Amino acid sequence: MNPELVQTMRAALEAVMAKIPADQSVFGVKAAMAEVILKAAAHGHTSFDGLVTVASAQIQAVIAMLT
Repeated sequence: MNPELVQTMRAALEAVMAKIPADQSVFGVKAAMAEVILKAAAHGHTSFDGLVTVASAQIQAVIAMLT
């Protein structure tokens, strides 16, 4: 992955984490959301908006899986 994509993925992760209420940000949520973003990028979602959209759609599933 090129450095620009890595920066975009990092920014998308921070944007998605900002949407998660502190009381739901249990251990492992950030790592799980990073994995969602990595998989999305591997499937061709390389724009900031695309990555945030894909990851945001998975927030509740990730939280449910980890709680």
